[in-house]
Amino acid sequence: MNESLVVNDSSASPGAGESLSWMEADSPEHNGSMEFSTAAFDFPINPWDIMLCLSGTVIACENAIVVAIIFYTPTLRTPMFVLIGSLATADLLAGMGLILNFVFQYVISSETISLITVGFLVASFTASISSLLAITVDRYFSLYNALTYFSEKTLQYVHLMLMGTWGVSLLLGLLPVLGWNCLDEPDSCSIVRPLTRSNLTLLATSFFVIFVLMLMLYFKICKIVCHHAHQIALQQHFFATSHYVATKKGVSTLAIILGTFGASWLPFAIYCLVGEKEYPSVYTYATLLPATYNSMINPIIYAYRNAEIQRSIYMLLCGCFQARGAYRSRSPSEV
Repeated sequence: MNESLVVNDSSASPGAGESLSWMEADSPEHNGSMEFSTAAFDFPINPWDIMLCLSGTVIACENAIVVAIIFYTPTLRTPMFVLIGSLATADLLAGMGLILNFVFQYVISSETISLITVGFLVASFTASISSLLAITVDRYFSLYNALTYFSEKTLQYVHLMLMGTWGVSLLLGLLPVLGWNCLDEPDSCSIVRPLTRSNLTLLATSFFVIFVLMLMLYFKICKIVCHHAHQIALQQHFFATSHYVATKKGVSTLAIILGTFGASWLPFAIYCLVGEKEYPSVYTYATLLPATYNSMINPIIYAYRNAEIQRSIYMLLCGCFQARGAYRSRSPSEV
């Protein structure tokens, strides 16, 4: 994901927008922005690219299971699981994008492929973050309007929310492909080539807006959870124990969700605003790699910890083992 072309002229300046190899870009004499582009086989494979590819592989495998289970399980059609399915789909695409970026980077040398790849990754990660916000909004309304939550209107509202989420994500992903890139103006490049500084600033600002909205919503959710736990504890006359346990569990879950999201994306979002293309590309890699871990952790937090999805996985595994056992137990006379 670093610069793809070799600087044949040793006197060329790295600040002139020319591409450097990975080894040159990481040396003290040569700095450069990370590039979603291509590289020749003449150079050793960048270990950061390998880690990003491995991260993408794990992300794709984890989320593919979630998408398949939700798609093939008729009972998982509630608004909550529709949103979880959207999140898993976005993360699945992001994982596939990281894998494809690695393949294209070391196989095909094309600016068009570079633009398509970065646009695909921008759209996928934007959809992932936006789906997290949609899940937060859904959780808030499920508590705030508990009596009317399971209605036809809620599902329609969720579908509209997802249409907006994916529409905006697709638009942001298309911007580099449609011309908002720095291929013709190297001086406007950001730490992630071929994105311009203004484009990356827009993406980082959008992240901070979403993060602040999630903080506000989870603060309100926390207040509602504490209030509900207090009311239930009073009815059961176990205020000292049940209220403390329920409140602690709810707050802990919210802290894990927000802590994971913030720890994953905040370093990269901040660096997108303060970083310059002349900085060593290792800084970009070091902040981007943890951001991809959020898509790796999302299915664990939102899907695999869910009892209904666990039950679906268990039934799927039992069905596979029973089918294999029945197949192996057949005798020639039964065929």
